[in-house]
Amino acid sequence: MPPERSLYRHRNGSDDSAADKTAARQTASIMGVAIILLLLVGGLFLVQQLRKSSSIEDCLLAGRRGCGSLLTGQN
Repeated sequence: MPPERSLYRHRNGSDDSAADKTAARQTASIMGVAIILLLLVGGLFLVQQLRKSSSIEDCLLAGRRGCGSLLTGQN
């Protein structure tokens, strides 16, 4: 019967674990940057929509007519 050692060799795990840790750290960093960019784009979109809504509300509260041009984006 062949020894079990031939199937399961002991490897020096320090090299593999260091490479795995580095790869995991890089993956986590990339995911962090992606999440930050997604939040930034979402925040910019939200600010733009709030600014547009605010200008329409200001126009209507001032009693002006022709606030529909703000809805369509015409000046």
